[in-house]
Parts: sequence; C-alpha cells; structure tokens
Amino acid sequence: METLSTFNNIKVELVGTVQNPYELSVASARTCYSGKGVIYPQDISKDDKAIALRDKIASSTLEAGHLTTRQHAHFVFALSGVSRQFIWSFLHSHPFYNSEQVSQRYVRVKPSSFVIPPLSEKGQRLYETAIQNQMATYEKLIEVLRPPIRSDYYERFKSRKKYSDKWDPQVEKRLYEVARYALGVGTTAYLYHTVSALTLLRYWRLCQEFETPEEQKVVVHKMLEAVKATDPLFEKEIQDPVPLEQTLEFSLMRDQQGKFSVESASEFIQEFDQDLGKRTSKLVQFTQGAEKVLADALRTAIGKTEKELGNAKALELLLDPKMNPLLADALNAGTFDRLSQIFHHVHFTFKKKISHTADSQDQRHRMVMSSRPLMATHFTGKPDFITPYGITQSEEALESYNQSMVDSFAAVSQLIEMGESAESAFYLLPNSTSIRMVSSGDLQAYQHKWKMRSCYNAQEEIFRATIDEIQQVKEVAPILAEHLRAPCYLRLRAGITPYCPEGDRYCGLPVWKYSIDDYDRKSL
Repeated sequence: METLSTFNNIKVELVGTVQNPYELSVASARTCYSGKGVIYPQDISKDDKAIALRDKIASSTLEAGHLTTRQHAHFVFALSGVSRQFIWSFLHSHPFYNSEQVSQRYVRVKPSSFVIPPLSEKGQRLYETAIQNQMATYEKLIEVLRPPIRSDYYERFKSRKKYSDKWDPQVEKRLYEVARYALGVGTTAYLYHTVSALTLLRYWRLCQEFETPEEQKVVVHKMLEAVKATDPLFEKEIQDPVPLEQTLEFSLMRDQQGKFSVESASEFIQEFDQDLGKRTSKLVQFTQGAEKVLADALRTAIGKTEKELGNAKALELLLDPKMNPLLADALNAGTFDRLSQIFHHVHFTFKKKISHTADSQDQRHRMVMSSRPLMATHFTGKPDFITPYGITQSEEALESYNQSMVDSFAAVSQLIEMGESAESAFYLLPNSTSIRMVSSGDLQAYQHKWKMRSCYNAQEEIFRATIDEIQQVKEVAPILAEHLRAPCYLRLRAGITPYCPEGDRYCGLPVWKYSIDDYDRKSL
C-alpha cells in the first residue's frame, strides 16, 4: 500500500550543549588513570598520537560498557510538532531526561495541532475526518461546560466573583483540562527536552521499538544530526539501532502467533478491572514491617540502640515535618539528606488504571517506575476510556463526550480493518483511553509524589489514585502514613507560612486541617 509522506512538521533544534562531547568523554576516562591531575578535552586531540589514543579509549570503553563518561555532556533540544503518544511512549518512558512541555491543561489546543502518520490516501481522509470530529467535540465541551464550571468556581471563591475579569482565565483552564480528554493522542506538543550523550545514544539504539517507531526514528535522527553539526566526532559513538526483530516485544508478539487478539485483550481487561475493584490504584505488595525497617535504619545511621532510641521516637524524627522540616522543603532537598535517604529502604507496588492524558503527567514522577502497556495488546476495538468529573456536570456534555468516544474507537478499528498499521491508527485513540499498569517505588520517591499530588490542585485522576494509595498504606503502616498529606499540611507542621504555597492557585479550602480520610474533591 502506498503511503503519504508524514511527520513533515516535526522540528528539532539544539539550543544548548556541552561543547566537544566526544573529547569530553575521553578526557574524563583518561582522568580516572591519570597521575598528573585532570586531563582536559583540549589535550585529547593535540597530535596524531593523542588522536589515536583518544579513539582507542572511546571505542574500548563503549564496547566494555563503561558508560558514565558519556553522562557529562548534555544536550538541550527544542522540539515541536511531536505527538503526545510519542512523548508518552518514548521520550518520557524512562527516568534519564528532563522536559518542560506545553500543557493541555492550561493552553487551548489549536485545530492544526495533530500529526499525520503514514497512511494511504483513503486512510488519511478517514483519519483527518476523525480528528475534525474530536476537535469539534473539544470545542463544544468547552462551551457547554463553561456555565456549570464557572458557577462551581465562584461558589467556592465567592469574593472573586466581583473581579471575574481577573479570575475567568482560571475557569478557562479548568475547561481546557476537562475538554482535552476528547482529543486524540496524536495531538502535537512543543517542549524542551534535555538528555545526556548516553541517553541520546540509547535513543538511537532503541528507536525501532513498538508503538511509534517511524516518529521515533525521525525525531532521534534529527537530534543526532543536530549534535553532529556541533561535534562531527560524535558520529564515532553512534551504533546501529537494534532491529525490531531482536527485541523482547517482537519475540513475544511473534511467539504468540496472533494470540494477542481482541478476545485475549478483553479477558485481560476484565480480570484486571475485577481485581482493581472500585479503586483507581490498588496496593499489591509492600515492605513487610516497614516501620521497624525505618527505625532500625535510623538507629544504624546514628549509632543508637533500641533502648536509647525506641521505634516511636525514631519514626517521629524521620516522618514528622515538625522534626524533619526537609519533608516540606520546596526543593525536595531531602533527596540529598543522609537521614531522609533512609526512606529508600521501604517499597510499595500498586496496580492502577488512569487515562492516557493523566498518565502522561503521572509518569513525570520518574523515580516511581511503571510497566506501561503495549497498547496493541490492550486494544479490544470497544470504547475503553475514563470520564473526568467535569464532564458529568452537564447532560449535553456527557452525551457528546460518550458519542465522541464511540466514534474515535470506531475510527481506529476502521483504519486497522482497511489495512493501515495499528501504529498509525492508534494516534486517533483519545486522551481518555484507559491505561492499566503496575507501578513501584520506594518511600523517598512516593513521599514526594504523594505530597505534590494530594494537593487539591493536582490533576483529578492522579489525586484520586494518590488518596487511594495513601489510605492503603495507612492500613498496613499507620505511623508511616500519618504525615503523608498535601504540601499545606506539611508546611503547617514545619512552621512554614503561608501554609498554601500555590499563591493565586490556592484551592480555597483549609486542606491543612484535613485528615487523609477527609480528602475528597470533585472538579477544581
């Protein structure tokens, strides 16, 4: 089938870099064995003998897997025209990056903000019609939901109604957040994305994995070309991509010989959802005796016996922001504090289900790792989506939303039936698409995440999952969970004012007074 050219609007710019990344990696490697002090990049290529040694060291360390030398150089890319699906499935599917991207929660999406993947002429017509329908639903939801959401906002903030010109933009942002659920994951974004030389090399090695391989290859190729333009020597570091046929994902798909069917996906979803029950996130594994583990670790760190420092006091010192103010620190400096690092010894694992758009935010908590699905193995052809609370505030909005879900999933199925690749068709899956996963992390990572995401301004689904998680931790480790609450509560305990750090974004409620069992919010 002949396909049309695609991804023409993707733009990759290198806007910041550490100079001479290739020579820097060799200089750092040589410094490890230098008896004469630091070896500098300018010394690496000073003559033919130095150049020969340079390339030998670079090649041998790369082949041997001595890779930390490639982490000194970093590249800052400005990307535009890339899909939300690509960002979710590739750029943000690991912890070794930093990104700042345009928010669909706070910025209205334009009608032209969609990728066109490889499709036949007939397939592209169907695809573009589906996009227009999604965009029409998005715009309709914004208009239909404005009265009830505006009313809800000014009911909460009565004093602001007199100054509605100032505060109406806050209402608009709430509308964008809810309406975006109807848009496809092929919606584009622009962002800053920073990675080390090592991560960039890994990107190219794995650019042919499942989900969005064509878009991945286009973007990563442009990244490499931008780096090589500033340092031609970087070409020496680049290895060929791993063929798709050599990946575990491919072998599983091949060995199943088509058993990843609609029936199999349906059975999996039924089993997963039945186990999850009414929860958004379910605790399935945790460190046994977590509180004793933390107390023992603190005593070990400071050389105290249990008689000198009992469990209750040890846990108070570690977990109460009144005793350990770093728990409320805006910079999360406890990550570097020797005693706060004791939290790393306690782990939790959850099964959870949230929408694609919520998970795109949730995955930014990179130290909580999740096994996100190959979407092809979860696709049944039937609408499988999350409905945010705001949509339910209008019968007209809910009806339009539900019909849009039916139409979007039907368009995906139709494209696949026409012979288009699932990879291309899945760009039409709505942001609301259900993502089922298993997530794990230690208390250090979760304490930060739960602090930020139990705030009443947090994204609705992530907030709901966070409260689920803290309440379940409270059941198995009540002392540990006592101070797992929103930033305003932690700041109150630590003696930091104002209690709410959000300024104009203050939710309007005294959440610092609430116990975790009282945390209950609808749309904010």
